Amino acid sequence: MRIILVLAALLLANVALAQSNPSTDDINRLLAERGLVARIGDVGGKVEAKASELVINAMTFLGVPYKRGGTSSDTGFDCSGFVRAMYEQTAGLILPRKASEQAASAQKINRADLQPGDLVFFNTMRRAFSHVGIYVGDGKFIHSPRPGSEVRVDSMSLAYWSRRFDGARRVPVNSETADKP
Repeated sequence: MRIILVLAALLLANVALAQSNPSTDDINRLLAERGLVARIGDVGGKVEAKASELVINAMTFLGVPYKRGGTSSDTGFDCSGFVRAMYEQTAGLILPRKASEQAASAQKINRADLQPGDLVFFNTMRRAFSHVGIYVGDGKFIHSPRPGSEVRVDSMSLAYWSRRFDGARRVPVNSETADKP
């Protein structure tokens, strides 16, 4: 079952990335004239690969129990501990520990611009940015929701999550980070 979910996540991530990269002839012509097409394509490809890798890695933790303050698969994860562990394992980035701090440290993006690997935030405790998950594509996100539950994928269109959506953020990834194992 896990392998099917991982393959489905990979497919969703690739479809979402392909649909979210529109280009125009004028921009491409300017970039080509300045010799930037190859460099941007190389970095963009590395960033997209890292995002897909992040989603796939996160899917391997489906079923790990929630633990308040948890930061590992051995003991369990809370929401921000899960996100932090996925970014550290996959991209070599150390994100802040709290969901609100993760939101403050990342670039604000519109919901319509979400791509796999972006962070999605929710108000679940009557305060902004009290819950975080990783967008996987197709309106879904993976997260560690609450005590008694486990890492799972949910749809952002479910009434509970839709009413509590606080915003989306993109973790800045530079070409050096994209090269990390």
